Amino acid sequence: MSKAALFVFFGLAACGLVVSYFYFNRSEIREPLMDRARAKMVKTQIEARGIRDPLVLDAMRAVPRHQFMPPMQQGRAYDDGAASIGHGQTISQPYIVALMTELAAVGPEDIVFEVGTGSGYQAAVLGEIVKAVYTVEYVEALGLEAKARLAALGYDNIHVRIGDGYQGWPDHAPFDAILVTAGIDHVPQPLIDQLKPGGRIVIPVGPEGRTQELLVIEKNQDGSVQETRTIPVRFVPFLGPKAAD
Repeated sequence: MSKAALFVFFGLAACGLVVSYFYFNRSEIREPLMDRARAKMVKTQIEARGIRDPLVLDAMRAVPRHQFMPPMQQGRAYDDGAASIGHGQTISQPYIVALMTELAAVGPEDIVFEVGTGSGYQAAVLGEIVKAVYTVEYVEALGLEAKARLAALGYDNIHVRIGDGYQGWPDHAPFDAILVTAGIDHVPQPLIDQLKPGGRIVIPVGPEGRTQELLVIEKNQDGSVQETRTIPVRFVPFLGPKAAD
């Protein structure tokens, strides 16, 4: 094939990709496809791995994960894995989001605090279940994007703040549950202090740059805590000040 023919061939191929992209992204075509992909994700990635809480399953079916990802990645939104959202951060694997939500054992009257808003996906899943979510993001650009996205999707029970999640959000404490979506080498004492008796912290704990363990910290009525280890995980590092207990 001549150089001219190759040029024409690749030009037409590129045009085809562009046309396909815009065709796919027409909402009347894209959204039914995404709905089916999301239903399949819940069945094969979530239920098949043992998640049983009906509130969690309904929330995972309801939240449009593709809306929390960069446009060029939305076609892979329901794949079984994490994905980059820029600024060195990721949107967690769907199963991990479901597992952390189930481990938090939250219900419709609960108030939840989240450290690490990211794209806002975990907050949205929680927002489908609980009364209110207070979430803090250290990276300003991500926090502002998440705040706008959540508002556009109608999540008026989710409150986003830019800042240091290590210190919690004392103005709205105590919380029924706290989720941390970044790896850290210890459990922050301010989070324990802001947890209600009977509440749970779900947090990945381990050395920076290595595999962490997903822990569930339960607070007893007398203020003491007990720790349960669940599965190994790999989260992005906790950002901001990390004062040792």
